[in-house]
Amino acid sequence: MKIPKKPIQQNIFKYGITFLIVVSSIWSASGLEITLERIIDAPKQISLLVGAMFPLDLSSEALDRIIPKVWESLFIAWAGTVIGAFFSFPIAFLAAVNTSSTIISRVTKQILNGIRAFPELILAFVFLPITGLGPLTGTLAVGIHSIGTLGKLSSEVIEGIDEGPLEAIKASGGSKLNELTFGVIPQVIPTITSYWLYRFEINLRASAVLGVVGAGGVGAELINQLRFRDFPRAGTVLVTTILLVLTVDTISAAIRKRIIQGKLQKS
Repeated sequence: MKIPKKPIQQNIFKYGITFLIVVSSIWSASGLEITLERIIDAPKQISLLVGAMFPLDLSSEALDRIIPKVWESLFIAWAGTVIGAFFSFPIAFLAAVNTSSTIISRVTKQILNGIRAFPELILAFVFLPITGLGPLTGTLAVGIHSIGTLGKLSSEVIEGIDEGPLEAIKASGGSKLNELTFGVIPQVIPTITSYWLYRFEINLRASAVLGVVGAGGVGAELINQLRFRDFPRAGTVLVTTILLVLTVDTISAAIRKRIIQGKLQKS
């Protein structure tokens, strides 16, 4: 039995795409001045930097400076997630095509796209002249970006609901509010809650980076220690931050798993 040959057009397309990817990757590497010598030397430089960080600086003075900043990053991430969840939930109903008019849905989705177009760092730069240096700037940057992301994800969840309960409520004379309250929200809230938790994990990482521009968090402490070449204390900052992120990720993943399992059992 002969294996049918692929059409010539399909082979041309496949090899053409492969060629474009390879050429664009080489072009990007040359534009970033990534050379083979630098790639080969990178592991050595990384090992020297990591070696300079150990043993860690675990003095009381270091921990008194670092621990509050780590907690500040956690608070920024949590507050930003609460802001994102609070505002994105009602906005998601305006963005979903099955719970809003076509015009309102399109306009709302474009607004959410516009919000997501600005990374947290850019938003922090925008808020710095208004709110100044500190955790408030980081909280607003994380919160507003979360509105755009959570609004989009939540609207997609709403658009994918089972229409059966809505038809039953409508047939029994229920109002539009009854449809949303008893037909839509019970279906979407488990998935949307898991998205909120996942976004909290992302915001925790973002809050650690925002400190670099003075928007609060542990990033500022890390930059200061690296600037003064105090590598043992910088290592303490990194290890503490990594432990916090891993702990939050583990707890959040366990909660999201329970939520999803509970949803599957109900369905």
